[in-house]
Amino acid sequence: MREFGYQRVLDVSGAVALLDADPDARFLGGGTNLVDLMKTGVERPARLVDVRELPLDRIESTRDGGLRIGATVTNSDLAAHPEVRRRYPALTQAVLAGASGQLRNMATVGGNLLQRTRCGYFTDVTKPCNKRVPGSGCPAIEGEHHNHAILGASEHCVATHPSDMGVALTAFDAVVSYETADGPGELPLAAFYLPVGDTPHLETALPPGALITGVTLPPAPTAANSRYRKVRERASYAFAIGSIAAALDVEDGLVRDVRLAFGAVASRPWRAREAERALAGGPATADAFAAAANAELAAARPLPHNAYKVTLMRNLVVAVLTELAEEASR
Repeated sequence: MREFGYQRVLDVSGAVALLDADPDARFLGGGTNLVDLMKTGVERPARLVDVRELPLDRIESTRDGGLRIGATVTNSDLAAHPEVRRRYPALTQAVLAGASGQLRNMATVGGNLLQRTRCGYFTDVTKPCNKRVPGSGCPAIEGEHHNHAILGASEHCVATHPSDMGVALTAFDAVVSYETADGPGELPLAAFYLPVGDTPHLETALPPGALITGVTLPPAPTAANSRYRKVRERASYAFAIGSIAAALDVEDGLVRDVRLAFGAVASRPWRAREAERALAGGPATADAFAAAANAELAAARPLPHNAYKVTLMRNLVVAVLTELAEEASR
């Protein structure tokens, strides 16, 4: 591990100024991803700027009926918050599915969104990886890729984004707030993560030196009838091989509103826009749910050992939306 400096900050402007003065520094929240990558030599910051004591640890209702979540709110506090559980139950379920209690107690909302899209080749510095060393290649394409991307990938990278929380936030049109030396800014989560393209080492649209200060969930009555379902290879805490955040509003047997986002299928949480369009105004039936899933997954380009994800995601869409439709009709 590279020798590094450490500094704790108590105000946002001071934190931003430190990174503005030292581009080789990194913000440290819970450190559940960053510190691991430092131990393997993937991340080598010259200084860690500890932001855990910043006054960004509150969850508050917005005037229009949404929620504002501070960047240093822990995953445990987010999952347990009564308004999150009541208004956005899929978000609580996603957070609880994401990691053990010990990790949830440490991990922060801002850090969760910034965890690296990664696979075993990325974390092994003895192997080539375009994310780690641009232009060195992507050995996963010809190698181990059973849990890699089927949507939105490129010849340069097929790794998947590991966040469960991010999938639920994507389904609910979350907006990320940040602060830079030039002032505050916002990014819809749909634009926060960059497509892989030929620059997989560039993962987010955040300006250099930006500090995430919070996430805003707009009001979404449909979100009260929502669910997060995660499939993994073992029952203990592990990355998903496929996941879905879904919300459904049904009236007289017809879909009035639907939100769908997939996890573990792309380099970023994947908003299933084609499936949503296919379902809007149509019947809330298993056949319609399957047809909508097929419309979304028509763009899938699986590799030889991960084609199972197409069937898996179709089955998840049908199962979860059928459950939500049945609950809505009670």
